[in-house]
Amino acid sequence: MDAVRSTVESARVAGGAPRTEEQWVATITSAVEQASRPSLRRVINATGVVLHTNLGRAPLADSAIRAIEHIAEGFSNLEYDIERGQRGSRYSHCVGLLRELTGAEDALVVNNCAAAMVLSLNAIAQRKEVLVSRGELVEIGGSFRIPDIMARSGARLVEVGTTNRTHDDDYRRAITPKTAAIVKVHRSNFTIEGFTSEVSVERLAFIAAEHGLPVIHDLGSGLLVSLDDYGLSGEPTASTALASGPTLVLMSGDKLLGGPQAGIILGKTEIVAKLRKNPFARAMRV
Repeated sequence: MDAVRSTVESARVAGGAPRTEEQWVATITSAVEQASRPSLRRVINATGVVLHTNLGRAPLADSAIRAIEHIAEGFSNLEYDIERGQRGSRYSHCVGLLRELTGAEDALVVNNCAAAMVLSLNAIAQRKEVLVSRGELVEIGGSFRIPDIMARSGARLVEVGTTNRTHDDDYRRAITPKTAAIVKVHRSNFTIEGFTSEVSVERLAFIAAEHGLPVIHDLGSGLLVSLDDYGLSGEPTASTALASGPTLVLMSGDKLLGGPQAGIILGKTEIVAKLRKNPFARAMRV
């Protein structure tokens, strides 16, 4: 009926010669077919951007697709411990693997990396201050900005340093009794060159340890295996990031990792357990 109405309305607006019965039938049939066609469809990525965030990000591997099809065809033990015969945890299916692949003490998976940041800050720094270098206040796809995401977590952003240069003392001077964490954001979608300086994660971990503060490292795209052998250097792996000393490492599961959309949180068992108990964890779960 909607197709008929829209076709009639279009004819009224367009005007012109009266249509034959065959023309009406053909136009309405075309409108019905178009309305019935799913809006989500396969496309060819000819943009030159290998992992295009507007084109579905990383295509899944054939083995992953087959595994999804096998499980999705029926019921599964998503939150059921078969051995114990009682309710289990959906995270048990991935935590062990993430520990093995990254060397993390513990892991948690939510629905995207921005959610990982909101959850982490809400659990650690709600109504408290979080330090971030001005040169790392990035904007990601869809006009989502790190300061806006942090504000939604309930934490108060404190900018340190300048856009192109940030030093150890910038962080030290900004630390107050209200400071709850230091955030380090990996600039994965742009670079700052020339007269620049930034504080490494190792140095931030040292500074934070002096004051008993956690360091949250937003790694961005997420990488498990180094790409140096393929001529793509400069992108840190999750294990390398963890080895540099942060309390938490956040990364995406749907970009360099090549999986479905997800936000992966890696880090210290005590902190990850705190995140897992936060009410936001259920709202943001996969």
